[in-house]
Amino acid sequence: MKWLADNLERFLIWVLSSGPLPRHVAFVMDGNRRYARQHQKRVFEGHSDGFMALRRVLRICMLLGVETVTVYAFSIENFKRSQEEVEALMSLAEDKLIELCEHGDILDQYGVRLNVLGKRDLLPESVRAAAERAESLTRQNDKAMLNLCMPYTSREEMATAVQSTVEEALASDVDLSSLTEKDVDKHLYTSQVGSPPVDILIRTSGVKRLSDFLLWQCCEDTQIQFTPTYWPDFGLRDMIPILLDYQRSMWSRQR
Repeated sequence: MKWLADNLERFLIWVLSSGPLPRHVAFVMDGNRRYARQHQKRVFEGHSDGFMALRRVLRICMLLGVETVTVYAFSIENFKRSQEEVEALMSLAEDKLIELCEHGDILDQYGVRLNVLGKRDLLPESVRAAAERAESLTRQNDKAMLNLCMPYTSREEMATAVQSTVEEALASDVDLSSLTEKDVDKHLYTSQVGSPPVDILIRTSGVKRLSDFLLWQCCEDTQIQFTPTYWPDFGLRDMIPILLDYQRSMWSRQR
């Protein structure tokens, strides 16, 4: 049965690869807690299953040839959750950051460089150290990119970008009135690591809002998709209609 499923997956990916594919896909990985309640699991188990979904979806994206995957791993607002849940999430992040980057694991296998984007000084010291080590271990990978946004909000990213733009202009004696949105754009976290424009943003769990994620990056040509599937259950069957919709959109533009 596994042989049949693997071959079916390869066939579907081959079919999808015959059409235009996105360079950059972003995910709001939502629904871990509701998934846990639905399956009578602890919240921590829901988040752990969510990490397994990240591995699964990243593999699919790599097989499709997607260059950049950006995921909303932890919002700055999530620090307002219970201390028990926050500590469990930080412990999970610390363990999984290094696990992802081990020799022979998925990032090594597909040549993926890991970037941790956000206000990192809010993270516990041990998690910051794990993030730095994970980035160092994958620094030479150049086939694809995984941006892990944690702790992150788009408002904080934009505020930091504006501040950096102004500081750079003052240091170079540049007239502030000459600054444009392009100057701000190049100081965004995603721009600083060389991410291409976001083609598709997907939010799971049926919630239809962006929740302060990549607001600047998604303001023009990004296709925004909402799916009712909880993140731990998300996979290729959920990706297929989204990618077909993207391909139809690309073909209609070419007419």
